[in-house]
Amino acid sequence: MRLGSVRGRYRTLLWAFLALGAGLPAACAASGTGDDQPVRTTTSTSSSASSGGTGGQSTTVAAGTGGGGGGETCTSATEQAELVVKPVDIIWMVDNSNSMEPAIAEVKQGLNDFANLIAASNLDYKVILLSERGTSALSLCIPQPLAGDANCGNGPRFVHASVDVLSTQPLEQFLGTLGQTSGYTPGASRGGEPWASELRAEASKTIVIVTDDNARLSATDFHTFPGGPNPFNSTTLPPGILDASYNGMFDDYLFSGIYGWGSAQDPSVKCTYPNNMGSPPSAGATYTTLVNMTGGVRAQICDGAAAWGPFFSQVAQAVVANAEVACNIAIPDPPNGQQLDLGRVNVALNSGDEQTILPQVTDVTQCGTEAGWYYDDPGSPTEVILCPASCDEAQTLAGPDKPGSVEVLFGCTTILK
Repeated sequence: MRLGSVRGRYRTLLWAFLALGAGLPAACAASGTGDDQPVRTTTSTSSSASSGGTGGQSTTVAAGTGGGGGGETCTSATEQAELVVKPVDIIWMVDNSNSMEPAIAEVKQGLNDFANLIAASNLDYKVILLSERGTSALSLCIPQPLAGDANCGNGPRFVHASVDVLSTQPLEQFLGTLGQTSGYTPGASRGGEPWASELRAEASKTIVIVTDDNARLSATDFHTFPGGPNPFNSTTLPPGILDASYNGMFDDYLFSGIYGWGSAQDPSVKCTYPNNMGSPPSAGATYTTLVNMTGGVRAQICDGAAAWGPFFSQVAQAVVANAEVACNIAIPDPPNGQQLDLGRVNVALNSGDEQTILPQVTDVTQCGTEAGWYYDDPGSPTEVILCPASCDEAQTLAGPDKPGSVEVLFGCTTILK
């Protein structure tokens, strides 16, 4: 996928305004078949609309045609508006053990270029680095412009929480420093500076691990550990990142990494360093599990400097592809001279030549697992909000390099659930 502007070509929302009377001709002329049903329109032309008004399911019709009953027409005017893209938080965790010196140097050299790749997509991004801060060969001091100053300082889009990341304990230290639980606070040998407050609740999350070993905490515990004593030592761990206490902050996150894997089929096989220089301590099977579970990307640490440029690019592409659109869609002003009639608004998802008209529900509690939408404030709405199932479908249809769109249709009787 090419990295391009997400706000625009990738995330364009097409609003079709159907005339309500003044200024546009022949809006929804009656035919005696009942209430009219909206259909897809993309230019200022008349298009047929069939009977509708109520129903319990979404309705799929061919674009530019009626829903089957025919009979009524609406005249449309078209405007375009942006579909807002949520921010992205990218958390890098870099192992500080003795064997990691070459990889640490690559992160220091390449993290600014990585940030530039994300910035080129017009995403609101933040990079959070978990690794020991310093200027030694086994610590990190990220240079400007990502850093805020020449002394490893934080910047507007960059936060470095100093943590001495141990070879087999990155997942434990991720959780422990996130929750600042016993044994993981500043000054503790496994602890580090607080960073949870830097995470944005609305942002999609990507975690990137850089290591040559494996985590002793399982992928399952990283996700769903209930919280309590660390099974490996006397420290305390908070709940796993998919626990309900995080309010969905890490839902649909990506896990990527550059580590010691050596086979696409067998996660126990380690890669081999060039010139018979041996293999890393572990293939990182736990990290392979997390990459596969979340759809992330990975590279082999054995490939050395040659691996890093492509890896930074692949991670950036994955971050962009995983960026979510906000399903709270602002209601634009109707064309000049028109008035908004809340009883004549419909929402449709478009994919190629098919259009799915979603039913309106009263509020989010009525969504369930079915398609639909509702107003933020039924009495004085400013936004149309997609139900979770329709929001998920919109992400699929209107993602990067995908031709789908969301349309809000004004002028024909609202289809109700």
